[in-house]
Amino acid sequence: MIRDVLRMGDARLLRIAEPVTAFGTAELRALIEDMQDTMASLNGAGLAAPQIGVNLRVVIFGVGANPRYPDAEAVPFTILCNPVLEALGPEMEDGWEGCLSVPGLRGLVPRYARLRYTGFDENGVRIERQVSGFHARVVQHECDHLDGILYPRRIRDLTQFGFTREIFGEERADD
Repeated sequence: MIRDVLRMGDARLLRIAEPVTAFGTAELRALIEDMQDTMASLNGAGLAAPQIGVNLRVVIFGVGANPRYPDAEAVPFTILCNPVLEALGPEMEDGWEGCLSVPGLRGLVPRYARLRYTGFDENGVRIERQVSGFHARVVQHECDHLDGILYPRRIRDLTQFGFTREIFGEERADD
């Protein structure tokens, strides 16, 4: 089922999400299915449970061909519960980000270039990956939602934040 995505200004997006304590349940499977349907309907690269009003530490992400991120490399579809991120060095990269909770806007956001993430899939099977590039950016963006952080808070120079059409001279799927 496609769910409404909360938008910046909704206090529920500012909460610290609760850990998943029961894996392999019908409720968790239903949540993930709703997240997948919602993300796909909006051409999202990822979605966090708090974005649809569910205060759990669950994110999904994955990118193939995506009109919102036409130049992004592929990221495998992943369900990640109770994620833990660890930067693999101090190197940061700036990149343009958008968000389904901040529609029509983009900002230049610094993120760690390389990181390791761990967590669990919907059945409680441990996941551990080392990633870089757009994959690392997407994971960091989605996991920020679990701590009540929207990407505009990470922007260092607000002259690099604005409407997608004005920045890129085109409309994208989220505009």
